[in-house]
Amino acid sequence: MRQQEISALVAAIRAQPWAILPEYLEAIEAIAVRALDSDILKLLAEDGHKESMDASRMAVASVGTRLEGSRGSTIRNGNAVIPLLGTVFPRSSMVNASTGGTSLDSLMHDIRVAQASADVERIVMVIDSPGGVVSSLGEAADTIRGSNKPIVGFVAGMGASAAYWLASQASELVLDRSASVGSIGVVATTSRQEAPGADGRRSYEVVSSGAPMKRPDLSTEEGRASVQAEVDAIEAVFIADVAAGRRVDEARVRSDFGRGSMISAARAVTAGMADRIGTLESMLSTPSRRTGPNGAGRRALATAQIETRRRAAQGV
Repeated sequence: MRQQEISALVAAIRAQPWAILPEYLEAIEAIAVRALDSDILKLLAEDGHKESMDASRMAVASVGTRLEGSRGSTIRNGNAVIPLLGTVFPRSSMVNASTGGTSLDSLMHDIRVAQASADVERIVMVIDSPGGVVSSLGEAADTIRGSNKPIVGFVAGMGASAAYWLASQASELVLDRSASVGSIGVVATTSRQEAPGADGRRSYEVVSSGAPMKRPDLSTEEGRASVQAEVDAIEAVFIADVAAGRRVDEARVRSDFGRGSMISAARAVTAGMADRIGTLESMLSTPSRRTGPNGAGRRALATAQIETRRRAAQGV
């Protein structure tokens, strides 16, 4: 792949904010340009997370039978088991940019199918993800938090950043004893060529006069401030959703929920970031302790089921 094409691909990845562990964003860039000897890929290969995620995929695949109409979910004893594994991307076409992941559109499709199914009493999201792109996460969070059926989150390994954004909206959040959650925050990354590269080229860019902030110059305070304002604004939405989902105030999220770091299972439960420690098997055999807004009556539920069936059939 020519250097110009590589630069364009990396620029596309960096063109949007991410709610993800920073080292995983570096890995996505490395994978996208096939830099398989990258140090960051070696680091992630040695951290044991691939084995954990593979185990999570196998666990979901082995649970029950396929949920009719879904794209990758199963059903067992009235529980729809929906995977949220790997990097989160807005659409299926973007998942190939990583070594595997979850498309938000497929995740929400399966949730709507489960909400509409008369065979499903409860939805269980199995989560093992470093996070992902922030696009459409706010709408997805609203859908999960306002579900007409209980949605329970089970974090099998990692529930980081965008994944925790969604997990925190569940009516109950359960962690494997070895799991960790957190990394609440938003990161934007970019680069500019300050000196001639190895190929002897220097990059130049001209932006129209009326749009100086279209490509902010991060070598200036004004440029950095504009990007900072963008990620802070998205973080504010992130924190507000976590506070609503976990039923705490935003100040507590900012002070007690890790301040951007990952928190181990036991500490996360103590802090209020999750409800308890458990296993996937226990999730599928015991009732939820907390429920979502499910008491609106049979008429409201029937209306919601008709709507979700319609949207699922249209692939919305």
